[in-house]
Amino acid sequence: MTVTAPVRRTVAPPSSGTDALDAVVAGRRRRRRRWRVVTGALLVAVLAVYTVSLMVGHTFYPLEDVLRVAAGQDVEGASFTVGTLRLPRATLAVVCGAAFAMSGITFQTMLRNPLASPDIIGITAGASAAAAVGIVVLGLTGWAVSGIAIGAGLGTALLVHLLAAKHGVAGSRLILVGIGLAAMFDSVTLHVLDGAAEWDLQTAMRWLTGSLNGSQWENVALVGVALALLGPLLLAQTRDLAATQLGDDTAAALGVRVQRSRLTAVVAAVVLIACATAATGPIAFVAFLAGPIAARIVGPNGPLLVPAALVGALLVLVADLAGQYLFGTRFPVGVVTGVLGAPYLVYLVIRTNRTGGAL
Repeated sequence: MTVTAPVRRTVAPPSSGTDALDAVVAGRRRRRRRWRVVTGALLVAVLAVYTVSLMVGHTFYPLEDVLRVAAGQDVEGASFTVGTLRLPRATLAVVCGAAFAMSGITFQTMLRNPLASPDIIGITAGASAAAAVGIVVLGLTGWAVSGIAIGAGLGTALLVHLLAAKHGVAGSRLILVGIGLAAMFDSVTLHVLDGAAEWDLQTAMRWLTGSLNGSQWENVALVGVALALLGPLLLAQTRDLAATQLGDDTAAALGVRVQRSRLTAVVAAVVLIACATAATGPIAFVAFLAGPIAARIVGPNGPLLVPAALVGALLVLVADLAGQYLFGTRFPVGVVTGVLGAPYLVYLVIRTNRTGGAL
């Protein structure tokens, strides 16, 4: 009689490839969850500050009165103060903050440099100089000033590109060219204002500081329409722009049409920043700050366009409230954002020099 030895069955350990795939999937879920939580929290913060900005002022109006005015009802006192003065101002702060931020993060992502925001590389300075010339020299008002500012913003972006395009556009070269052009345009603005009549000077000064004073629904409409049309276009380019951070050759190998995506993003971002500048003047450092703040709170490898837009809206709303009520006198919103942004710019330059990076 033959005895057969029992067969030993061994269970193979899970492959390292499966473990790696599970880790990647889990990491993506965590990043998506964090993105949703952060974006939701930013949206709630924007809505809260927006509501507070409609309620507070020299006269406080309760939330009930604000909601009635927003619904179109006639409320004694509140209909003018909230509906005519505060509502367009707060709404313009939201749409301009989002426009500045989306333009800034687009340039920073595309050029892979946190210094490459439109207010650093001269686009807002060009738009502001053109607006000052239009007001003081040509006597333009209203939509004509907005039109000349938008055209100058586009022209400045093209000029920066042409001057920095030797052997391909390098981020550091484009930034240095932009800074030089910004200084030139600022000199033009100062020269024009130096010879301005007193009644033109106050109007033109908003193109130096950035201000929400005198906000009107036509300004909101200008920026709101640009945001509604160009925001989705930038969102559609988000994945392609992220791929270009790996290098143009790698992005092309992944199926990205690099030149077309870059041109689309540049034109959309420049028109956005030009429209926002035409409505409020150059609100300093919003485009520069919003992207890095969003990147810090969203975390690595998360899509930044929507969080950056919310951060930009929140920055302008908070800075405007602080400029109106926090100090003994009223300051334009651009002064407050300038105070916030200048130390960060100095810190970023020092950190880059210490780590041996190129500006």
